[in-house]
Amino acid sequence: MKSWSSPPVPTLSGTGGPLRVHDTASGQVQEIAPQERAGLYVCGITPYDATHLGHAATYLTFDLVQRVWLDAGLDVTYVQNVTDVDEPLLERAARDGVHWEDLAAGEIDLFREDMEALRILAPAHYVGAVEGIPDDVRAIEQLVASDAAYRIRVPREDGAVEEEAHDVYLDLAGQPSFGSVSGWTREQMMEVFAERGGDPDREGKRDRLDPLLWRAAREGEPSWQGGSLGAGRPGWHIECSTIALTYLGAPFDVQGGGTDLIFPHHEMSAVQASALTGREPFARAYVHQAMVGLDGEKMSKSKGNLVLVSRLRRDGVEPMIVRLALLDHHYRTEWEWTDDDLTSATERWGRWRAVAERVDSERAPSEAELRTVAEVRARLADDLDAPGALESVDRWAEQGAGGGTSGSAVSRAVPDAVDALLGVQLLR
Repeated sequence: MKSWSSPPVPTLSGTGGPLRVHDTASGQVQEIAPQERAGLYVCGITPYDATHLGHAATYLTFDLVQRVWLDAGLDVTYVQNVTDVDEPLLERAARDGVHWEDLAAGEIDLFREDMEALRILAPAHYVGAVEGIPDDVRAIEQLVASDAAYRIRVPREDGAVEEEAHDVYLDLAGQPSFGSVSGWTREQMMEVFAERGGDPDREGKRDRLDPLLWRAAREGEPSWQGGSLGAGRPGWHIECSTIALTYLGAPFDVQGGGTDLIFPHHEMSAVQASALTGREPFARAYVHQAMVGLDGEKMSKSKGNLVLVSRLRRDGVEPMIVRLALLDHHYRTEWEWTDDDLTSATERWGRWRAVAERVDSERAPSEAELRTVAEVRARLADDLDAPGALESVDRWAEQGAGGGTSGSAVSRAVPDAVDALLGVQLLR
């Protein structure tokens, strides 16, 4: 699948890092310092609605991960999926009277536009779930052959299109690593499993939490040939297991997404990968973006309480202001979007731009400017402390605008660092 175009990233003198981030699985902030190549997998959208600020906050967080790694001199392989066939997409398409493929294509195009506007570095591999079906089939057949997975016959009244149609599930009883990502109790898992795409009441399952690997074809639903599995389509979690294994191998460095993916999605993706490879862990660290709220609730497509990036852009809001508003909140802290976020970011953008307009490209950086660059590097390397990095740049802007130096030239050092590390373009 076609990705989007990445903005250029200025090369800074020296190097930053190493990166320390909070790992959900261990509950600790830990150093992630690959030797030469870094692998990052971030779960992408289900394209049945436009990009909202919760999505944008997530992809911005992992954009910072990439930027810190690049600044540390690493070769980064970033992989992102698109769940371009799934129940929410099919349901929305049926509701709106459009073909599900047309709905997905339109929303994916809009997502690309939003990512480019926000200057999010593009993944090296942008992979649709449909593209990955052949790999899913091979993986599920392997799990069935090893008795790690089992079949449940689909009753004819459920709309199966084949006489001997079977759904396939992973047998969690044979997977000792299950639970190692979330650390949740079974009771906590059961509280959210159904509302997050699980089917705990499916008759015939060995364990109510066993994840679906293959859904046999039903009337009126898209399906693909699945070899010995019969016609059908893969479950949600297996697509990420196979895409990550195909493009990154295991273990890779960071698995990313929102906190709502900790369970079941990241838990199941990891345990399925371990069942396939016989190795643990799937990822060395699991990094999760906290939820962004609006009017007292999590911002989500299902609730419809959305602030859309595309709508802000249509209203004439400078995308760099949206980016600054998001950067002003630490990725592990839940927060609610208000008009004050936009006001504060607009004022900050104006202050920074006023100083950046006085850049003299031939001017050598001062000690104070080099200190600002070092502070920004240090703050981001320390668990992606973007708010702390913004404060460092605020001090640079204040010093450049006052203290008798108003109107004097500044070097490119800080604007280039703001571009390279925070992704905010001050120089046009």
